[in-house]
This record gives sequence, structure tokens and C-alpha cells, in this order.
Amino acid sequence: MSSRCLGCGTKFDSEADRPHCPACRWEPEEIGGIAAYAPQFANQGGGFEASYFKVLSELEATNFWFRSRNDLILWALRKYHPKFCSFLEIGCGTGFVLSGVTGKYPEAEIFGSEIFIEGLRFASERLPNARLMQMDARAIPFAEEFDAIGAFDVLEHIEEDETVLQQMHAALKPKGTLLVTVPQHPWLWSPLDDYAHHCRRYTASELNRKVTAAGFTILRNTSFVSFLLPAMLASRLMSRNKSVDEIDVRTEMQLPSLLNNAFRWILRAENALIGTGLDFPLGGSRLLVARKM
Repeated sequence: MSSRCLGCGTKFDSEADRPHCPACRWEPEEIGGIAAYAPQFANQGGGFEASYFKVLSELEATNFWFRSRNDLILWALRKYHPKFCSFLEIGCGTGFVLSGVTGKYPEAEIFGSEIFIEGLRFASERLPNARLMQMDARAIPFAEEFDAIGAFDVLEHIEEDETVLQQMHAALKPKGTLLVTVPQHPWLWSPLDDYAHHCRRYTASELNRKVTAAGFTILRNTSFVSFLLPAMLASRLMSRNKSVDEIDVRTEMQLPSLLNNAFRWILRAENALIGTGLDFPLGGSRLLVARKM
């Protein structure tokens, strides 16, 4: 692997799970058998509630939103980089997205990074063959290493999102593909965003500008969760008088079965339209695909 030392910046090749810099002897620490490149943030990385991982691990696989987003991500990989050999997910959380990627691409080398060691404990159960690491996305220790990199609902948690985009650009091989999803429309802001430690909800123009400034060429940029935007807006309006302490994320995610299934079918239809080339101008989230030229 083409590594970049976080101590002195030297680029070197290493196949070790904990690469050792030949110039300054720097190497990542180890926490529970996982290479830790930013151990100072492993238990309190900021931008997220570590306790949320347990709820995610229990509900992601059945929740309409997470399943539909996975479908869209896998479609984008097939469409824009179908023959990748290596894939890194930034902020992989409990490994739900990567479990979908490994299911469709069992021959690919799969890497997952997460700033919170707690998330990686859940991810390691789902992904016994993936290479997982604790890492700060603002300092990615690789240089031109990956065919594709994904960051799915991650950038909005980080103040220095432009730094992260530059780091992902540096870690991608030439012609490598970037896949990003983010929440969008600042006017949808509610206590749920405060609870989730969001720094922003994006506009399409803001995301375009930041991705382009990092050196990428944009291939696709569309809203999703568009058909459900009226329901989402109504829910956000009803919750605007709540305090962050009143937010119950389990209740928010665990919908009645009939409603969850109905929303799932609606988003399946929406994803099918996106697959035909239709771009939605409005929606609760945005998908962007870009290439390092």
C-alpha cells in the first residue's frame, strides 16, 4: 500500500496493518487490534454521539432510508466505477454500507475508517475480512492508493470539510472515483441536525464548489429522498420546538412496519428514475459522484 507518514509526510510502500515510516519511525498506535491513526479522538472524536452506534447497528438493516441509500450507493459504484479493486469508506460507522459493497464485490479489497473506535467494534463484526482503521478524515495516511472512496453522510459533521475533500483527492489513484452523500437544504434544519452534531446542511452549489475546488471533476449530482420531501418537511416542522434532549433517535428511526415498507417502495421507484439519468433538484439528501482527473 502507498502510505503517507502522519509524522513527517514521507510517502512509502507498506503492506502492514500498522505501517512503519522508514524516515522518522512513526507508526500508528493500536486499540483493540485496530490501527489507530488519531488515538486522541478515538473515544471522543466530536461531531457525533458514540452511543448512537448501538442504535444504528440494530435498526439500519430494516430502516427504509438506510436501505434505499445503500441501493443508490451500489448503483453509483456499478455505473461510474464498476471494476474497482480497492474501496475506502470514510466514516464507516457500523459497517452497514461496506457490508453491502462486500456482498456485491467480494473480490475487491475493502477498507473502512472511523474516528470512533466504538463504531469499528460493530463494523468488525459485520466485516471480518475488511481492513478497518481508526482515523481522522482530515489526515488520511495514504497517497494515490484507492480506486474509489466514499463518504456517506460524513462531511456535514466536520467543520473542515474542504480539508477532508482534499485529503480524499490525495488518497485516490488517478482516475479514481469519489462518492459522497450529504443532507441538503438549510431550510430543513431542525433539532435533529443539532442532535446529530451537523455543522451544515448543504446546498447543491456549495457542494459543487467545494468538490471542484478540491480538484475533482463532477460526474453526477442529484437530490434523493425527493418523493418523501413533503413528509420530511412536515416532520421537521413538527419537531422544531423540541429541545435536543427531547430527541429520541430510536423512535425517529423505528417506524411502523407498514409505513416503513411504503416509504421503502417509494424510494425504490425514485432510485429507478435516478438510474435512468433523471436528476432531482430537491430532496432531503444529495448524491455526488466525481472523478480525480
